[in-house]
Amino acid sequence: MHEFRYTLKKVFSLEADTATHEEIKQRIISGGQVTGTNMCILICAILIASVGLNVGSTAVIIGAMLVSPLMGSILAMAYGVASAHKSQFLKNFYGFLLQLIISILVSTVYFLLSPINEPTSELLARTQPSFYDVIIATAGGFAGIIGSTRSDKANNVIPGVAIATALMPPVCTCGYSIAHAKWEMLSGASYLFIVNCYFIFLSAVLILDLLKIPKVRTFTEQQWKKLKKAIIRNTIIVLIPSIFFTFLMLKDVK
Repeated sequence: MHEFRYTLKKVFSLEADTATHEEIKQRIISGGQVTGTNMCILICAILIASVGLNVGSTAVIIGAMLVSPLMGSILAMAYGVASAHKSQFLKNFYGFLLQLIISILVSTVYFLLSPINEPTSELLARTQPSFYDVIIATAGGFAGIIGSTRSDKANNVIPGVAIATALMPPVCTCGYSIAHAKWEMLSGASYLFIVNCYFIFLSAVLILDLLKIPKVRTFTEQQWKKLKKAIIRNTIIVLIPSIFFTFLMLKDVK
């Protein structure tokens, strides 16, 4: 039994091929920087995703998700929390907000100008979040941060996570909803985006903490308890609506 536990622990250990803490820091922080290049790529990704959603093209939407830089900002925010670096977290958080605002503005303008006004199945699919999206975002977050912290970086992981967790389409759906004053669609798409972002972020924080990322300052036991309570509270708040929507979805299927 002891040997089995040892073998199981060894098989699922993340320590063997982990990059150095400095490599992890540089890799994640640089991926979350908001630069002119990233902003230009972001605008291109928004336009590609908006067109794909507008014409109902899955292939085009996948292309947009592959080039979107939003994932990098979320992982950088997670690193800020895991390393207890408040100023680093806030820097990446404000950068992420800027990216989000620009994304919504650009997609809203596109849909205001587009002659195609009817919502496609691709747009409608981003307005019905459920607990299954929580599972996808959590698993995607784990895969993304594990791939980003390997000594030989798994370059095929991040694109796959970007496709699975779908950050860009819900944002562009928000733009469509604003452009056409469809507030129910806006609430659904916004919630889906929040679910994806939050559970990717949470998964990344957990893995980085497991890897014992160096802290820039020492928290007291009381401060750690307060942080853990806040995380649990926020997780419950984000999770509850998805359970409710899943119940409604399964009820309709029956």
